Amino acid sequence: MLDLAKLNRDTATRTERELTTPVDLCLPSGRLNPAAVGWSRQPLHRANLRGWGRNKRFEFWCIITDDFVLTANISHHDYRAMIASTFIDLKTGDVCATRENRWLPPRGILSGLDRRAAMEAVGQTITVRLTPNAAGVAIDVTTRRSTVALQVFDEPGRESMGVLVPWSDRLFQYTCKNNCMQVQGSVVVDGVERRITRGRGYAIHDHGRGRWPYDTRWNWAAASGDTDGRQIGLQFGAKWTAGTPSTENAVRIDGRLHKISQELIWTYDRSDWMAPWSIRGERVDLMFTPTLYHRHAFDRWVISAHADQCFGHFDGEIVSDAGERVRVANVFGLAEEVHRRW
Repeated sequence: MLDLAKLNRDTATRTERELTTPVDLCLPSGRLNPAAVGWSRQPLHRANLRGWGRNKRFEFWCIITDDFVLTANISHHDYRAMIASTFIDLKTGDVCATRENRWLPPRGILSGLDRRAAMEAVGQTITVRLTPNAAGVAIDVTTRRSTVALQVFDEPGRESMGVLVPWSDRLFQYTCKNNCMQVQGSVVVDGVERRITRGRGYAIHDHGRGRWPYDTRWNWAAASGDTDGRQIGLQFGAKWTAGTPSTENAVRIDGRLHKISQELIWTYDRSDWMAPWSIRGERVDLMFTPTLYHRHAFDRWVISAHADQCFGHFDGEIVSDAGERVRVANVFGLAEEVHRRW
């Protein structure tokens, strides 16, 4: 039996366990493996989920350039699969979005144990393919209005943040967040092609496997960019990790991951999403200034999803593991609040 009281620590002082060897997410019974609780710099968790009904698997990609944002998403919740892609023109604010739900979808759309397996979801109006290759991952999306063919570069040995968040031995989530990945390729929307040359756009990846509580709220912020000749990656979360021994907070400085075990303080105005946000803690002091707001809402009786998402710039300061203070200036990314009943 998982002893959460023993694992948990005060949010200001706790130290998360760093994992360095592969580990199964679940015990043979299907319950959480206590040895999986912790975080890693490489994807080490094997998502051997069992059963049906409460399992959540998702792959979310966000491509950010100076001119536009593109997302590609496959989510599989046992009873429902969601396939989606959104294009947002940062100059005009125009949005081209396609979302499709498949009820009682077939299994096998998203890999669990083999992260290098190809993943594909096909609907009536959208197809999303994620194909690992020697360079990283190829992302291909086809909708009635858009065609996407991108290559994301994910070099061997690259540090990403994987963390297991336990609510109980029956409910838990493994997430692996990665940012600052270079990308190149083509995005065609309504017959207009936009090319991305390598070094002119960044990819952010959110890989998730687990079993969530029915009613969940979370914040997420992520960004990739450069300040003073240094590459900066930001990864923060809130609400959903409160009361657990884990956080999903980390910063990347010149390719090195620096884990932050403190719950951060988020301040923002839910009546005015375009007002500045702040994210603060002992090692984080950042202001987020939105330039674009995007909302998504889905309601089907007992199943719902509401997301208020902003894109904009982060400014301020972060602190490395060694205590170095690093300036963050005009680093572009996203911040959101999400509420789901699923």
